[in-house]
Amino acid sequence: MATTSPATVHWGKVGALVGGQAAVQGGSFALLIAMNWTAVQLGGTRAVTLLMLAATVPRALMLIFGGAVSDILGPRIVLLRATSARVVVLAAGALVVAGTDRLWPLALVAVVEGSLLGLTGPASGVLLPRFAAREHLARANSLYAMVLRVAPIAGAPAGAWLITVGHLWVALAVAAGSCAVWLVCAAYVTRGFARPRREPGVSLVKRSGDGIRLLRARPRLRWMFLAAFTMDLAFSWPAEVALPLLVTERGWGVGAVGLILACFGAGALGSSALGAAFAHRVPLFVRLVLGGAGLAAGIVAMALMPSVTTLAAVAAGVGVLSGINGPAIVTFYQQAAPEGQMGAAMSTLALAGIGTAPVSIALFSTVSLGLGVERTWLLCGAVAVLSPVFALCALRAPAAAPPAPAVSLPDDSPATV
Repeated sequence: MATTSPATVHWGKVGALVGGQAAVQGGSFALLIAMNWTAVQLGGTRAVTLLMLAATVPRALMLIFGGAVSDILGPRIVLLRATSARVVVLAAGALVVAGTDRLWPLALVAVVEGSLLGLTGPASGVLLPRFAAREHLARANSLYAMVLRVAPIAGAPAGAWLITVGHLWVALAVAAGSCAVWLVCAAYVTRGFARPRREPGVSLVKRSGDGIRLLRARPRLRWMFLAAFTMDLAFSWPAEVALPLLVTERGWGVGAVGLILACFGAGALGSSALGAAFAHRVPLFVRLVLGGAGLAAGIVAMALMPSVTTLAAVAAGVGVLSGINGPAIVTFYQQAAPEGQMGAAMSTLALAGIGTAPVSIALFSTVSLGLGVERTWLLCGAVAVLSPVFALCALRAPAAAPPAPAVSLPDDSPATV
């Protein structure tokens, strides 16, 4: 497959990639808010649960195959075809929803959309290493992380506004338009990518296990996967479930939740912006190990803060460290993965995030019934301490040796004979 080896960073293509992702991620978050609100109106809590399962379960399952598909067909084919399919599905969904007020069209769109997102996720994750030199990959990933921070901040209120001034079909049409923008950007950034050479006798089903085999064979990937998994496991429940419960127990009012989340988002956004300029100058040990240890300490401190002001200040600090640590994990993973199996490697890293949130919520919600919210939150902080330990193990693990170059021999040499 054609690759690029830029001296620093190919900012033109990185900018197009980030801009396209900003458009599609913003449209996706707006659609998520609009669909959930519509589901509440149609069927209450059960309808929302059904819709979330319809979107997340197919996405997690398709991630298993998405990495293998990207490695076999190449990211260009996967991105262009799957994104084109998303545009068609969302546009068709807008037409169907405009004429009915039933739940089944929403569930069908969620299933197909989630499947396509799982298919394209690993293909998107392999692009940045092609446009940024190894020593500057952290800068590109920090810029990419900014998009992931801004998308929910801009997309969530946009979805609420769309559903108030119009109907769900408007949000679906906007999401289809944002996918079309990403399709154009993806076509530009992947121009010149060649399809990988097909390996005879290797099926998609067999390649779908490449991610697990990589974790087993490469200690650096295995330890970093565990670092990402434990941090996401520890962070999901406090952020998504425990925060409103803690605020309610202490009688601070629902506005405190918005303030705390806003401070966290601002901290993460600011550090990601600084990382886009200076991440390559910060040692990896600082970003991975010290940043992870600071995150664990911050999670513990958040549970103990006596006021909204102090909790918001700690949340901002946790956001800063998250904006440093998260892109560093992605960068390390990309650099440690073999080029021909980059899609499989990124699919396992994505599973560490997407697949962990439901486990974290189910596990710690059950534990909190006996320990209470604050003690369970502290337990999450203890679990987060494992992340920098695993990151340190990853840094100390030996790097995989590059494949030996092929040696051409004359036809009449003894070795050839």
